[in-house]
Amino acid sequence: MAIAAREGGGATRYTAVAIVLHWAIALGILVLIAMGLVMDHLPLAPMRVFQLYQLHKSIGITIMFLIVLRVGWRLAHAAPGLPESMKPVERRAAHLTHAALYGLQLLLPLSGWALVSASVLGIPTVLFSVVPWPDLPVLSTLVDKAPAEAVLKIVHHWAAWSLLALIMLHVAAALRHHIILHDNVLRQMLPAFGRRTLRQGE
Repeated sequence: MAIAAREGGGATRYTAVAIVLHWAIALGILVLIAMGLVMDHLPLAPMRVFQLYQLHKSIGITIMFLIVLRVGWRLAHAAPGLPESMKPVERRAAHLTHAALYGLQLLLPLSGWALVSASVLGIPTVLFSVVPWPDLPVLSTLVDKAPAEAVLKIVHHWAAWSLLALIMLHVAAALRHHIILHDNVLRQMLPAFGRRTLRQGE
């Protein structure tokens, strides 16, 4: 039997806006991580690498705006509560994981923007080949950009891997709630068609 979640500010499900933003950001982040692996590890023609970097930057900036919108929406709209059956330590772990996810989702595009701004190559960013995007003023005017670029490259690299690890933990926890604990945690973030599919499979 499914265990109902404790109501958070009267909410028993995430809003439609929160659900759309959640899945759009999740998809965008996975695409960005995959693109990063391709650019770093596959032998590609220089022009192809340039095109991928420009697309990577374009999607990254777009995701940054979506994340800011998601955080703002979350602050203004109560999220569903956690199931009553969860232990206090599990609740704390869930809250810490969500906070870390939000933090890394903001750090990753910001560190990428900073990395581009400090790049010794100085290649302009044009979002989707249409909209010119400025560099961060302090980093773009450094006399010696190489040290800053090296540090930011490390930050961006490990932020991506850390976020991927947390996403995997997040997915595993959601599946545990649905498959093992049989509560409504996963359903709260699923679109209507996703909820129907899960119910039919139970």
